[in-house]
Amino acid sequence: MSTGVTVSGDVVSSFTSFKLKRKPHHCKYFIYKLCDDFRTIVVDKIGALEKTYDDFCSDLPPNECRYGMIDLDTVTNDGRKVNKLVFITWTPDCAKIKNKMVYAGSKEALKSALPGVGIQVQATDAQDLDFEESIKPAMLKFN
Repeated sequence: MSTGVTVSGDVVSSFTSFKLKRKPHHCKYFIYKLCDDFRTIVVDKIGALEKTYDDFCSDLPPNECRYGMIDLDTVTNDGRKVNKLVFITWTPDCAKIKNKMVYAGSKEALKSALPGVGIQVQATDAQDLDFEESIKPAMLKFN
């Protein structure tokens, strides 16, 4: 389903710097949102390098949809350290129906503007955001 939503140029340029760990966007995460007119995806929040995954989760609004991109580290079962970019679609169950529909239909536009991200997680509640139960297993599938 295409919604006609576009991705802001700032989203694309900041992601390129983020992926390459270059200033000024060498940070821990981005949270993206749709503008109030539902026509453009823009950067909502930027998490500084010292922020954590818990900070990322706290920055997601409890009743509104968002997209997130976070740079995460973990350790594999055989002890190797791995670093992955994880794309998270946050569509809480309590969000308005229109909001959920537009975010679902616009996700592909954002994903295609952010190349090189292989790990994608759909989250509708706090349990879906649990690092050990949901995020880490998704990261380890790609090792």
